[in-house]
Amino acid sequence: MTTLRTGGEYTPTAEDTPWHRLGGSEAVQALVEAFYDDMEVHEPPLAAVHQQDPPGKVSRRSRERFGLFLIGWLGGPQDYTEQHGHPRLRMRHNRVPVGVELRDAWLRSMGRAMDARGVSGAVRGYLDTRFAEVADFLRNVPP
Repeated sequence: MTTLRTGGEYTPTAEDTPWHRLGGSEAVQALVEAFYDDMEVHEPPLAAVHQQDPPGKVSRRSRERFGLFLIGWLGGPQDYTEQHGHPRLRMRHNRVPVGVELRDAWLRSMGRAMDARGVSGAVRGYLDTRFAEVADFLRNVPP
């Protein structure tokens, strides 16, 4: 198993959420854009399982929807839940066979996106850990 960077102790609170530490909704949406841009270049098999506009480009709809989800998941406004209901992550990802390869590709793209956006320190350690936990939870193909 991969060792995760902890970057120090960080436990989110209502007043100190990852969303706050990242800089709010605009910063989280910029992270989402960096994530999908990276995915298109470095992880084409992962990009291919997403809805696309022109071939190879993850759709604007997918980017905006994931942005809304991530903003809420990180402790920001709960617009995703208000517009789409409970995320039901496993159900929404069940149409795609998610094995170790796609899980790791997702984590690599998010890691590079966080690098590009300068996410570091304790919040980075927290996000590395949480993203890895959720990505592994979504695997639906045995290793």
